[in-house]
Amino acid sequence: MAGKILIIDDDRDITQIIRILLEGEGFETCTAYSGTQALASLDETVELIILDIMMDGMNGFEVCHRIRESSYVPILFLSAMSGDSEKVAALMAGGDDYLCKPFSAAELTARVDALFRRTGGDEELEADDEVVQPPFRLNTRNRTLEKNGQRVKLTQVEYGIVKLFMENPGKALSREEILDAVWGRDYFGELKIVDVN
Repeated sequence: MAGKILIIDDDRDITQIIRILLEGEGFETCTAYSGTQALASLDETVELIILDIMMDGMNGFEVCHRIRESSYVPILFLSAMSGDSEKVAALMAGGDDYLCKPFSAAELTARVDALFRRTGGDEELEADDEVVQPPFRLNTRNRTLEKNGQRVKLTQVEYGIVKLFMENPGKALSREEILDAVWGRDYFGELKIVDVN
């Protein structure tokens, strides 16, 4: 079974369509129809979140901020707005990707697959959920890092880089190895992104 996905959208019709599409691809899904319901039902079994921005009550940005207080689970934002300012705001709020409504089934599943590849969410869970390299402790289950017991905030890319280094202590890694492991083999951007990060 592929990873578990939490779909958060107050439009029940769209939520149902997304469920059918993803379950047809082998993903396990669960739903929440408000930000409050989502935060109450979020647990460590959720490996990816699809989050609508425009919801009644608590909007997607606020939900994302609250999730990021304790988890770095990948978040794919959904919105009917296609402007650059909203895309940038979604990514700056802690989102990992952005998809405009209406979207095709192929694009949705491709973006979900890409996020799982980038974050390792489609791999079997390791027997030991922690990688320890004192003074650091990386929890691979909830994607958190601690240094001397204090939480260190990381973006998804930073988490991927730290995880790669901690799982390969003492090993020199080339830019290409880091790029493939963190951004995925399908990444076609600048190689210097590794240096920047």
